[in-house]
Amino acid sequence: MPFKPKILNTFLMRRFLASFFLVLFVVSGIIFIITFVEKLPGSASAVAALYTSSALLLDYVPLLLPLVVFIGTLLTSYNLTRSSEGVIISSAGYSPFQSMRPYLITAFAIGIIATSVLNPMAVRMNSKSIGPSNIDLVDGAIWLRETSPLGTFTMRATGLRTNDNSLTFTGAYAFMQNLESKFQYRIEAAEINLGNFEISAKNAVIFDQAGMPKQTNRFSVPTLMTPDTVLERHLKPDQVSFWKLPGFIESLTKMGLNTRGHYIQFWTLLFLPLNLIAMVVLGAAFSQTNERRNFAFGKKFAVATLVCFVLYFVINLFTALGTSGALPTILAVLAPPLIVLSAAAIAIVSFDSI
Repeated sequence: MPFKPKILNTFLMRRFLASFFLVLFVVSGIIFIITFVEKLPGSASAVAALYTSSALLLDYVPLLLPLVVFIGTLLTSYNLTRSSEGVIISSAGYSPFQSMRPYLITAFAIGIIATSVLNPMAVRMNSKSIGPSNIDLVDGAIWLRETSPLGTFTMRATGLRTNDNSLTFTGAYAFMQNLESKFQYRIEAAEINLGNFEISAKNAVIFDQAGMPKQTNRFSVPTLMTPDTVLERHLKPDQVSFWKLPGFIESLTKMGLNTRGHYIQFWTLLFLPLNLIAMVVLGAAFSQTNERRNFAFGKKFAVATLVCFVLYFVINLFTALGTSGALPTILAVLAPPLIVLSAAAIAIVSFDSI
């Protein structure tokens, strides 16, 4: 019977996917339970807590994928070695790199799906419950400032929630200055709303230049700001969809704002398939063994887990260097997977040549 590599590749791909989804299910289940228990006391109902936990889980999945792919590769190789199927594959003339090919293709496809589908889906679900934790804060607060023919309006708020077509700021107070930057009055209210091209507040207290308070049923001032422009300026990089990040970065650049964090997020999502490929090769490097039985999976898994923690520290270090401007952002994202890929490939070649 002629040898059919397509059948073998399909078999290896199915085994890898089975291990990948098993690890993903276990890790996601643990995170989902922890998140659900954490969100349940502060949610209106169990259904709301379930929705919030699901949205957060989708947000965590791209971060978990490198670890899941790495452990999935280890588990697949362990199962093949334990059942002697790995020996049969090697006897068929498959080198370690040929055996890895189905894993690499699958990991690459998983990375593309995570970047192009899961990330926008997670951002869309999380955008329904945007709060201070999703916003870049200055001195622990959200600051708004706008200059118009009426003067300069400045507001500080510590809380934020989104409505259908408006934003509601809590813990807020605002100042109004004239065109010569001279103080005119101060506004305090339980809530200040932004929507329909106006900033308004009900039951507000207005303090004049002498500091005398005056109660008013409704305060309003026209504005050119909209909920979209406010969020666009203050959202954290991970709250912007991959597909919207290029335009978002362009808008922030025109405003003269720092975009290094957004570039880091964009390059991280763009090169996620490469990152997963590097983790597959690293997993294959740790899976190399000459033993057919009594494969010391536990010891290798422990060492591999330790290496993952070291990699996590190195990736965070490069990210910090890229965010601070010490390294170009694309280099800060590309360097760790390329280093891992090169070192793991050298380890596999060295082991195979012994």
